[in-house]
Amino acid sequence: MGDSHSLSPLLILLLLYSLATLVPAQGSRGPTWNTLSGNKPLVIARGGFSGIFPDSSSDAYSLTLLNSVPDVTVWCDVQLTKDAAGICLPDINLNNATNIASVFPNQTKTYLVNGVPTSGYFSIDYTLKNLSTVILTQGVFSRTDKFDGTLFQVLTIEDLATQIKPPHLWLNIQHDQFYTQNNLSARNFVLSVSRRAIISYISSPEVGFLRSISTRFNPNITKLVFRFLGQDDVESTTNQTYGSLLNNLTDIKSFASGILVPKDYIWPVDAALYLQPHTTLVSDAHKVGLEVFAADFVNDVPFSFNYSYDPIAEYLSFIDNGNFSVDGVLSDFPITPSEAIDCFAHLGTNARIKLNTLVLSKYGASGDYPACTNIAYNQAISDGVDVLDCPVQISKDGTPFCLNSIDLIESTNVVQTNFSKLATTIPGIKSGSGIFTFSLTWNAIKTLKPSILNPYLKAYTLFRNPKYKNSGTFLTLSDFLSLTKNQTSLQGVLISIENAAYLAEKEGLDVIGAVLGALAKSGYSQPGKQKVLIQSTDSSLLLKIKEKANYELVYKVEDDFRDAVDSAVADIKNFAHSVVLDKSSVFTQNVLFLTGSTNIVSKLKSANLSVYVETFSNEFVSQAWDFFSDSTVEINSYVLGSDIDGVITDFPKTANRYRRNLCLSGVTKPPYMIPVQPGALLQLVAQDYLPPAEAPLPVLTDRDISEPPLPPVSLITPTPSPAGTRPGASPRRNSQPKVTVSVLLSSLAVFVASFFFCIEFEL
Repeated sequence: MGDSHSLSPLLILLLLYSLATLVPAQGSRGPTWNTLSGNKPLVIARGGFSGIFPDSSSDAYSLTLLNSVPDVTVWCDVQLTKDAAGICLPDINLNNATNIASVFPNQTKTYLVNGVPTSGYFSIDYTLKNLSTVILTQGVFSRTDKFDGTLFQVLTIEDLATQIKPPHLWLNIQHDQFYTQNNLSARNFVLSVSRRAIISYISSPEVGFLRSISTRFNPNITKLVFRFLGQDDVESTTNQTYGSLLNNLTDIKSFASGILVPKDYIWPVDAALYLQPHTTLVSDAHKVGLEVFAADFVNDVPFSFNYSYDPIAEYLSFIDNGNFSVDGVLSDFPITPSEAIDCFAHLGTNARIKLNTLVLSKYGASGDYPACTNIAYNQAISDGVDVLDCPVQISKDGTPFCLNSIDLIESTNVVQTNFSKLATTIPGIKSGSGIFTFSLTWNAIKTLKPSILNPYLKAYTLFRNPKYKNSGTFLTLSDFLSLTKNQTSLQGVLISIENAAYLAEKEGLDVIGAVLGALAKSGYSQPGKQKVLIQSTDSSLLLKIKEKANYELVYKVEDDFRDAVDSAVADIKNFAHSVVLDKSSVFTQNVLFLTGSTNIVSKLKSANLSVYVETFSNEFVSQAWDFFSDSTVEINSYVLGSDIDGVITDFPKTANRYRRNLCLSGVTKPPYMIPVQPGALLQLVAQDYLPPAEAPLPVLTDRDISEPPLPPVSLITPTPSPAGTRPGASPRRNSQPKVTVSVLLSSLAVFVASFFFCIEFEL
């Protein structure tokens, strides 16, 4: 029961992949794997590329073949129809992944499934012809539903084998007993289909089913795999828990050649989502001759905090940890294990950098630790950052120090202290109230606890490393420069300065002089191995620094633009050497789909301006769908697809590892290391499901860059201001990013976070 979408031209356009791009797996060149066979692990695509397209749809399977390792294995969850046909659907309840309730309204039934009454729509009540009008839909509500209108039909196993033609086919028989109880035979079906198609793997969580077919298949052609469910779940044909069956691997070897286990059987995590020591399961199974396959790999669900939201890091812990390797991984996003196995495994700690792209930190390693603390900076250095950043703020008594925001509420516990009464509103700096750095002395600021940034907490309830949410201490600019001066791995430091006009005119604070003085005192004003970059959104500030010192000046473009007029580029060239752009100025997007690429990077680079792009984060919600919830795919697409000079990231380890991977060597790259094509994925969305078109981004002009001259530093002595509204300078075009922050809401957020993640501090 095929459909017209198998290997469609649009899908081929998706990443401009073709069979000509496929190259032998790089991983095969490396050392012997710690798998049972010594070969590299399998990539098993659950329902195809089900992280993007509806599970078991033709495009989900086709995309798998286009951007995975050449010998990828595709997985089909087999359901049986009323007329004994085998179809691929992820759930025995068809309502979970199809529109069947719309086609056959009010026809739900209740059956016992593994002894549990289950209501829904079941394939046993419909013939294959009945299901020909049923359309596949995305069954995971957190994933995009834009492809539900593409009208993917239900595929039979024969459709999958003959139309998609995967290198290896894996059939999972999840409910043999259910079908037997309803006068259907999964055993007869798999025996029959094996005569028409080559089945590489058959798995089941039922011992009785695998025993019934174990003598009918040649293990050199078809391997049988026993699938473990939860350790406390009961296997129905033996009446034993899966945890107890784990203690008798020798018996499992009598009817299966491998086991498929949830990944926490191998790497357990505690209730707070931190890794526990790995078990001996893989080595124990290998000793008795059983292969071990790990399941439940997805990019778009939070996993252990130890992996810093980096899915490749998780895969590497299963395949390249120095002790063992699983024999395969079952994933909804097969591009990611393909990268991990082929490009990143066996890299070694001293792998050569293959690209000149700089890695610049965003407040140190602020994805793992509180921003701009000693622990975040030391981690960034350890992670291989090239340029370490310090956003300079200034205290009431004129001490420059590193902090991500002039508002202490954003990254400290200030609202929980007596300083909360200093909350005030200064329209010239930000909308909403804040507790500003220039209202407290440095000695007072040092008493505050850092708070880790959680940029995706409010919208997505995603936390960063809660165990260390208040770790570390803040550094003065002098302390920061002392830390970086002797770090031979660093190429330089980036000092960002904002709000200089307000500080000079209204607070009598000379932040520019404080920065230049600290740089001179630390020896950075003299030529040396490390360079100094000074960044600002204020062109007049950069012009003033240009008059006083010889540093690399970086102009941060605060808004998004698709292009720049020549005169604007010439103006930037007059006061800056480099430009920082937001990701959306490079690849435009609409409702998290890339819509195209802009000209601004090439325009700036043609004027010999370096271009750095921010912010690259690991969290999947920070990435467009086109990047497959994979931070490495995103970085690769910007670096190779738009030729940027540097990535600004709060997870520098991910970016540093990317530029060392094996697949960057050579002219021909495997498909999973080819940049995505902006707009191609959106072309696969049906017309009725397309988001409304958005107005094009503006063009950067001279007016966007021009700023009034900086005022002189006032001779007034700053004094504390009572809570309330303080008269401020008129808002400037380019200033600190404006975020509305309510003191009350901020206090509540800190309290809630502390309540749920009150974990004793450990180092």
